[in-house]
Amino acid sequence: MKLIKESFLKTCTPTSSKAGKWLKSWTAVIKYSEWKNINDLQKVYPSAGSVKVASGRSVSIFNVCGNDYRLITAIHYDKQRVYTLEFLPHAEYDKNKWKQNL
Repeated sequence: MKLIKESFLKTCTPTSSKAGKWLKSWTAVIKYSEWKNINDLQKVYPSAGSVKVASGRSVSIFNVCGNDYRLITAIHYDKQRVYTLEFLPHAEYDKNKWKQNL
């Protein structure tokens, strides 16, 4: 997979933090993955899910550090691309306001 907007992840949280270390590890996994669908994704990240947003498109959600944060991405399996969209604390994610922006 090709990671789009990797620089965005570096602005989310300090790399020395628990979440920063998780994002660094996630980035490495993404770059070496060749998922064809969400089932392939869930073999590596069982808690990852798909959510439909206001635009009618689906985004993929990753639980970061147990349940402290959510990483929202758009995965284009056919093009082997992962777009980073949002990184939110769990409480902010639960408000669902982010769905209107995507």
